[in-house]
Amino acid sequence: MLWIFYALVKTGEGLLISINAAGCVIETVYIVMYLVYAPRKAKIFTAKIVVLLNIAGFGLIFLLTLFAFHGETRVVTLGWICVGFSVCVFVAPLSIIGRVIKTKSVEYMPFTLSLTLTLSAIVWFLYGLLIKDKYVALPNILGFTFGVIQMVLYVFYMNKTPMASQVKEGKEAWKAPAEDHVVVINVGKADKSSCAEVRPVTEMAGAVDVPRRCAAEAAAPGQQVMAVDFARSVEVV
Repeated sequence: MLWIFYALVKTGEGLLISINAAGCVIETVYIVMYLVYAPRKAKIFTAKIVVLLNIAGFGLIFLLTLFAFHGETRVVTLGWICVGFSVCVFVAPLSIIGRVIKTKSVEYMPFTLSLTLTLSAIVWFLYGLLIKDKYVALPNILGFTFGVIQMVLYVFYMNKTPMASQVKEGKEAWKAPAEDHVVVINVGKADKSSCAEVRPVTEMAGAVDVPRRCAAEAAAPGQQVMAVDFARSVEVV
């Protein structure tokens, strides 16, 4: 929104208007989708940010630059404001960079996104040089720098540790179904001279009576018994 306003004030900047208009549409779709699927607290927080920045913030900048500044001063003021917000956009990934270093996982920093941002910064920097617009060129130097840092970190950490989602899937894969291993011991009817009757839960549900030999003598009623299966042990009362 700010870059469109800057291009309109400066005049003759059709490319800035077209690309940022497309960006506004795409980012609006992102925000709407987020508001649809986000939790209630996140929706409220995002709505406050939109009102604060996109409506109140932009409205204040629009009114101040339109009425408080005139001529070249207006262009210069808007230019530096745009540089400031662009720097914020490029500095935002610093939190992701810190997370990658801490977790040694690149799951939350896709390489294609870092590469695209770096290439975009290079193109816009060159464009700013060609049209001799320092406000377009300057923030993209920082964008190029952070883009390169992200790609270097990705290459360095991509084979260090598995991604969190892969670790979770691996743990789930090793977990055997509970119904195949849980056994039920009827302790109340057992005594020291006889073995408790052990049946798989699935077989009991199907009313199939398949007795097994118990591994230990049944304890007195009210005490805890440890039933050991091949996969794991289950404590029952």
